[in-house]
Amino acid sequence: MAEQDNVKAARGLIEAFNVNDWAACKAAMTPDSVYDEVATGRQIRGSGDVLSCWQAWKAAMPDVKGTIHQTLPVGNTVVVEVTWAGTHTGPLQGPAGTIPATGKKQSTRAGWVMNFEGGKLKDSRHYFDMLAFMQQLGLLPK
Repeated sequence: MAEQDNVKAARGLIEAFNVNDWAACKAAMTPDSVYDEVATGRQIRGSGDVLSCWQAWKAAMPDVKGTIHQTLPVGNTVVVEVTWAGTHTGPLQGPAGTIPATGKKQSTRAGWVMNFEGGKLKDSRHYFDMLAFMQQLGLLPK
């Protein structure tokens, strides 16, 4: 039953992100949660800083939503296959600085490995196709 509770928590976290329910997002994480955003090379520690990172993505694409295609629970880990789709209408913070809004839509497939402790997100690794993302925004050639 614990595996299904973790799947519910993973789904709830993405659903809370989708509707900008930041209090629910923060409540779903341990205070020392670690978010490893593999595609950008960022590793963020602490639920407050993780939340700020996610809010920055929403500021760049206010309509971005995650659609879950599949979940795979294994013990305290849930692997989520998700597609993030939204329109780049705000500034996007990148490693080389701020990328102005392009007004372009993107749909990016991802895999998110989430590890839970006591029903809360303890740490995670988020893998997504940064090349396809940047190409869709017109920032790199196809």
